[in-house]
Amino acid sequence: MTPDGIERLEAVNINGVDQWISVRSRNPGNPVLLVVHGGPGWVAMPTSWYFAQGWDEYFTVVQWDQRGAGKSYNPDHPVADLTIDQMKQDIDAVIGWVRSETRQDKIFLLGHSWGSWLGLDVARRHPEWLHAYIGAGQVIDMRESERRGWAWAMARARDTGNETAISELQSIAPYAEGGTPVPTSSLYLQRKWVNAFGGAAYNRPDASFEGAAMALSPDYTDQDVKQVWKAQDVSVERLMPAIMETSMSSLAELEVPTFLLLGRHDINVSAGVAAEWFARLDAPHKQLVWFEHSAHEMLVEEPGKAFLTLVNEVRPHAESAAPSAAEAEAPVPSTRSTR
Repeated sequence: MTPDGIERLEAVNINGVDQWISVRSRNPGNPVLLVVHGGPGWVAMPTSWYFAQGWDEYFTVVQWDQRGAGKSYNPDHPVADLTIDQMKQDIDAVIGWVRSETRQDKIFLLGHSWGSWLGLDVARRHPEWLHAYIGAGQVIDMRESERRGWAWAMARARDTGNETAISELQSIAPYAEGGTPVPTSSLYLQRKWVNAFGGAAYNRPDASFEGAAMALSPDYTDQDVKQVWKAQDVSVERLMPAIMETSMSSLAELEVPTFLLLGRHDINVSAGVAAEWFARLDAPHKQLVWFEHSAHEMLVEEPGKAFLTLVNEVRPHAESAAPSAAEAEAPVPSTRSTR
């Protein structure tokens, strides 16, 4: 850590609930990059120690464990407030906290998977807060993505003669068709076979390698790691039915530079659906970056390419922006750690 560097890990009261936020930077003058994790409930903070190496040399990197997820999970707290509307209020409040703490009016926002839905919604509602928006494994139309995932998995099952997969996938057909709600059990079964055939992590039967890395996190205690899985189950149960009914496919214009990072082999959240939407989008600047050796976990499957993309392609959109009066006059934020 440099003399003026920032290393903070603390619980912040966000809309009445303690939610954990990490801030790391070698230089407090770096542009801010807020990372919004996916899932719902699949936290990025405990794996950022290896996939985000070097990011804090070029950005002030902010990780946030969302309400009910990771370190922010409290088994004694009611889960009735785990709603999309509440999550939208929370991300707005987190961005407000980040802008105030760093004295920077605009930030970069990187959303992965479910976090990309939240992030894209922020870019739509509050372009004035952002230098640029970066969507990784971008969620656009969940039902269409799910239908394509089921069809892909069934095709692989038939190609490989996997009778168990064929039978189990057939048991949930027709999947995500019409307006009938998709049971969580059916979603898990579809994911089971999409993952097994490499649609979540390319050429891997699952993404357990990412989960295993949590145990080595410098930011998570053993107890924190244990509760990740329970927290994710709760988040999926509460939020996924509503997420399944969302669609951004009609969003035709954004007022901020927009980047998509897509795994060429991503079936878990269809890269094809996202790319088709992006081709129609009008934005001041837009750039699609394909990760040719990745599926849904491109940030950890190809971390070097992710790092170079953020530094070489994304960061210049902050350097070209004139600093606000608040930025020019702001004192250097204090360095402190609660670890």
